[in-house]
Amino acid sequence: MDELKDKEEQYNTFLKYKEPSEKEENKLITALRLIFVTFCVVAITTLTMFIITNYNDISAIIQRLTDKSFGGINQSHKADLTPSKFNFKMLSRYQNILLLGVDSNGPNTLPFSGVRSDTIIVLNIDLHGKSVNAISIPRDSKVYIAEGHGVQKINAAYAIGGIDLTKKTIEETLGIKIHNYVVINAEGVRKLIDTIGGVPIYIDQSMHYHDYSAKLHIDFDKGNYVLNGAQAEEYLRFRKDYLGDIGRVHRQQKFIKAILEQIKTPEALRKIPEALKIANLYTRTDLNLYQMSQYAAVAHDIDLNKVEFVMLPGAPNKKGIISYWILDPEKTQQVINRLIYRQKAELSQNEITIGLMFPRQKEIEALAIREQLKTAGYDVNCTGRSNQIEESQIIGYNTQISSDMIKAIQKKIPELSHLSYHHNPVRSYCSSSDIVITIKNEE
Repeated sequence: MDELKDKEEQYNTFLKYKEPSEKEENKLITALRLIFVTFCVVAITTLTMFIITNYNDISAIIQRLTDKSFGGINQSHKADLTPSKFNFKMLSRYQNILLLGVDSNGPNTLPFSGVRSDTIIVLNIDLHGKSVNAISIPRDSKVYIAEGHGVQKINAAYAIGGIDLTKKTIEETLGIKIHNYVVINAEGVRKLIDTIGGVPIYIDQSMHYHDYSAKLHIDFDKGNYVLNGAQAEEYLRFRKDYLGDIGRVHRQQKFIKAILEQIKTPEALRKIPEALKIANLYTRTDLNLYQMSQYAAVAHDIDLNKVEFVMLPGAPNKKGIISYWILDPEKTQQVINRLIYRQKAELSQNEITIGLMFPRQKEIEALAIREQLKTAGYDVNCTGRSNQIEESQIIGYNTQISSDMIKAIQKKIPELSHLSYHHNPVRSYCSSSDIVITIKNEE
C-alpha cells in the first residue's frame, strides 16, 4: 500500500510539473472531413479506401456530416460537433489524433452529450516516415480534469465538457498537443461491424458475465469466432478476468488489428459506401480533406504488425468502491517521449534481458531459439514451460523497448520474424525480463 501511495504522490507531482509539449510548425491545408469507421483506427482505413474510389461523392458526405441533427434529435453542443471550415493551415510532420469510443445513455438520448468515453487512444502519425504509434489511455486513469473539475477518472471528462474538455485534460496530463479528434458512438460500432460482415477473431479465454440490470450478457468459450456487432460490443466490454480493465485494453488492441484485416477483404470493400452512411450518423470529427490525403498516403504503406500500440503504464488502486489506474509518472513520460516525440530508446542490446516461454511440445524449437539469441549476444535470463500460452508473440515489459529493437532481434533470428510485438505493463511471464517471447503449440 505504501508503494501505491508513493506512486500516487509521484503522479500528482507529474501532473503539476509535466514536460511542456513540443512547439510545432504548421504546413498547407484545404478542407473536408475524414470519417473514422470503427472504434479507433479502423475508420482511417475505411475512408481512405472510399476516397480513392469515390472522389465525386465527397462533398455530399461533408454536407451530411456537418448537419447537427441526429435521428430527429437536435444537437445543442455546437462546439463538440462542428468540423473545421475550409481554411489553410500547415501540418507538422507529427500529428496526434485523439480517438474516442463513447457509450450510450439509452434510447432517445443525445448520442454525443453527457456520455463517458469507454475507449481513449492517441494516434501519433509520422507523415514523412509513414509510421503510426498508438497509446491507449485506460479509462480509469486518475487525473486532474481540466478547468477546475477536480480529480476524477479520465473518462468523466467527455461527460462533463465534451471533446474540448477531454482534449484539454489529455494535453495537460501528458504534456502533448492534440491536433484532431474522432468520436464514435457505441451503436455506430455495432452497426458498422454488421455492415462489413463481422470480424474474425480468436478468443483466448472463456468469457462469461451477466449483468441483468445493464442487460449485458457475455458468453464466449475459448475458440475462433466471427463476431457480429452485438458480440463485438460484449467482447470489448468484458473485464471480469484477473487483468480487469487492463485486459480490456489489450482486447481493444487485438480487435482493432482484426477489424483492419477484415476491411481489406473484397466482401468488406464492397460495403464501404453503406458503412459510410452509418458513419455519417454515428461519428464526429474535425479532420478535413487535406489531412485525409496525408493520412491516406501513410495508411497505404503501413504494415499493421509494425504499428506500436502501448498502454500507459501504471498500477491499479482502489479507494472505497472506486477503482483507479494510477499512472506511473516516470514510465508514462518515457512512453510519451518515445511514441509521441519519437525519441530513440536509450537501452543498448547489452542491457536487454529476454525471457522465453513455451509448452512442452515446443521445447526443442524453443531451446534452439534460445541458443540463437545467446549467439547473437542477447542475455536470455529466463526460460520456462507453460501450457497456458494462447499466442506466439513478443511481449515488451520495459517501456524503453522500441519497435526498432524488436526488428533487430527478428532480423538476427528469422524464426521470430512473423511474430507480432505488444507492450504489456502486466508482467505475466518471466517478470524479471525486459522482453518475453512466447511460443504457442500449434498442433
